[in-house]
Amino acid sequence: MAAGRPTLNPDLIALTGIKPSGEPHLGNYLGMIRPALALAGNYRTFYFIADYHALTTLHDGAELRRLTRVIAATWLALGLDPERTLLYRQSDVPQIPELAWILSCFTPKGLLDRAHAFKDARAKNQEVSAGLHFYPVLMSADILAFRAHAVPVGRDQKQHVEICRDIALAFNHVYGDILTPPEPLIQAAVQTIPGIDGRKMSKSYGNTLPLFAPPQALRKRVFQIQTDSSPVEAPKDPDQAVVFQIYRCFAAPDESAQLAARLRAGGLGWAVVKQALADALERQLAEPRRRYQQLLADEPELDRLLADGGERARALAAGLLDEVRRAVGVR
Repeated sequence: MAAGRPTLNPDLIALTGIKPSGEPHLGNYLGMIRPALALAGNYRTFYFIADYHALTTLHDGAELRRLTRVIAATWLALGLDPERTLLYRQSDVPQIPELAWILSCFTPKGLLDRAHAFKDARAKNQEVSAGLHFYPVLMSADILAFRAHAVPVGRDQKQHVEICRDIALAFNHVYGDILTPPEPLIQAAVQTIPGIDGRKMSKSYGNTLPLFAPPQALRKRVFQIQTDSSPVEAPKDPDQAVVFQIYRCFAAPDESAQLAARLRAGGLGWAVVKQALADALERQLAEPRRRYQQLLADEPELDRLLADGGERARALAAGLLDEVRRAVGVR
């Protein structure tokens, strides 16, 4: 084994999922996918496509099936090895919704009332479905069904992992140490990725940089990133510039340091920084884009990979659910 390479601990499981509710963007990649893929060096990794979660907002069956394949192709194109990491559809594991019902009987309603997504929807006077209110319980079942120890999430999802811990501890208090309370894993450097308007990059804001857009389309979006009106000759603070915050996530440390120094010295316009970002994105995303397009063109192979992952996931979740059923007294 090479010096400095992380050692895989087969007893530790990291698990996370992504909703198939839109086209993947750089925020998904930097905030969740890239850190999650890196965990395969020292965790057993289980990553799923959260199609049941998507039903809180997406009610088009054909589009849900298409986006499910899109997310599967995204994981694979960016380097997920299905022989090393378990990739599956949430809906292929019926033990998850059954466990969610059992867990709901140990979940105070007030705990769900404090969930950020629920509070945000109420604050905006949006109609809240029971599914949205129940979302943290289903997420808890996603995690607890596989005895996951670590959940790589963005900071906005940290509360859901804490809710999962509370539910697991409440269940264990009654029946013993059956469920594994997880811990959130948040990568400090890329907790929240800004979009082209400076707000958090989000499909709901329409401010994303699409991950697999053609080069010219992606460059056009890069040049739409908002910057201040400082003249070219003026010194600039790179740490306050959205374009530089994204650039340093893709450039080498020495390249980032050099560009930051040039900005602070003055004499560098934002157009040059945007072009540097567009170039850095193309260097890193050209090959994944090619692989992504290749994967989407072979739907039978994608479906086969997901079906295989679902079969393996069901076998693993069945063991935990059997323990839970025996504990609560259900045959």
